[in-house]
Amino acid sequence: MSDKNMQPTVYNDTVVRQFSIMAVVWGVVGMLVGVIIAAQLIWPELNLGLPWTSYGRLRPLHTNAVIFAFGGCTLFATSYYVVQRTCQVRLFSDKLATFTFWGWQLVILAAAISLPLGYTTAKEYAELEWPIDILIAIVWVSYAIVFFGTIAKRKVKHIYVANWFFASFIIAVAILHIVNSAEVPAGWMKSYSAYAGVQDAMVEWWYGHNAVGFFLTAGFLGIMYYFVPKQAERPVYSYRLSIVHFWALIFTYMWAGPHHLHYTALPDWTQTLGMVFSLILLAPSWGGMINGMMTMSGAWHKLRDDPILRFLIVSLSFYGMSTFEGPMMAIKTVNALSHYTDWTIAHVHSGALGWVGLISMGSLYYMVPRLFGMKQMYSKRAIELHFWMATIGIVLYISSMWIAGVMEGLMWRAINTDGTLTYTFVEVVKATHPFYMVRLLGGVLYLGGMVVMLWNVLKTASSGHPTDAAIPHLVAHA
Repeated sequence: MSDKNMQPTVYNDTVVRQFSIMAVVWGVVGMLVGVIIAAQLIWPELNLGLPWTSYGRLRPLHTNAVIFAFGGCTLFATSYYVVQRTCQVRLFSDKLATFTFWGWQLVILAAAISLPLGYTTAKEYAELEWPIDILIAIVWVSYAIVFFGTIAKRKVKHIYVANWFFASFIIAVAILHIVNSAEVPAGWMKSYSAYAGVQDAMVEWWYGHNAVGFFLTAGFLGIMYYFVPKQAERPVYSYRLSIVHFWALIFTYMWAGPHHLHYTALPDWTQTLGMVFSLILLAPSWGGMINGMMTMSGAWHKLRDDPILRFLIVSLSFYGMSTFEGPMMAIKTVNALSHYTDWTIAHVHSGALGWVGLISMGSLYYMVPRLFGMKQMYSKRAIELHFWMATIGIVLYISSMWIAGVMEGLMWRAINTDGTLTYTFVEVVKATHPFYMVRLLGGVLYLGGMVVMLWNVLKTASSGHPTDAAIPHLVAHA
């Protein structure tokens, strides 16, 4: 046998390392901007009287940084890590994988510069102007080629369920982004939507809710189906349920977007359709949550000593809670109270901080030591500290916003006997002030935990030696 044949084939973990480190860096940046704008809502003078630091410009910077920089880098890292190990092959193209890393960092940098300067399409989660949209599309198509190319050359006949979720998220986000970003350029950084009026709103929330549905749910469920069984050292509770969960979820989610447009100019039947599908969505969502939780059967005792497993399992509890709350808020009568209030903010952050944030942290804590040739993270006590800072921060954040939101809704609809409004808008804003203070405290705790994580990850990376894992020799499959 030649020396060449004796050399083990290795995974491409370089790009996984790059995305993992940047996920943590961008997490700190995105959450720092979130804390700044939370403080601005209490003390408006923190806008500093400058257009670039105003709430209206920093808020989309915060959402883009947390969703697409922190969440996006986590999804790239985990999907590249998982697809290689479940297919037992190296990534389809090293050069294209490297391009996706640098291309995505360029997208994030362009967003960080253009949004504070006021270049925006004013579309929720799609504020970036047309040149950046084109770059996103190019990077995303490259990502799809790398991912599906790796699936195509797999040595294992079966395609593990995590890859189904990653695949659906990649395809759906490509379609959503391209359709929603159809626009007519009117200058270097100015464009007009290809759609008009209520059609534009409908396309925007078809995109906006499915950015939640596929980017922030399907992609992270792919993470859940790999890392929870791995860290718990238990097989998935029901593989059949995972397949039913996949098909039910991706079919139902696409139709739920109109629930963002209750009591607007959108046709009533469309609003009702969005409400009905949102209610149906509860079943597949909870099917996935239960499947993840039941994977812990016989391993619950591990939660006492394993903070990484705690991140993963508590994230599932927030997923279950958020996916119960979402369908409930989609009911028109409930939405009449909750819409435009801070209750919506509580719901978004129970999903973003609780589900997406915690499962991202858990999966990164799992991967980082393995990527740098270490048996475990530099400091287990720092992971413990991070877990409690994050969890307490989330509870303070969402509970304060729940109370503020319900209070706002009730105060807005309160009417005197003569038919006039009981409270002025300013009185409602004044009443929310103490809850905004609690929200800020929760955000500071969550950000602090992320800073602890950054320190721990950098210490682990500097203590270890970057190593690409060897692909194990496979017995021939029937």
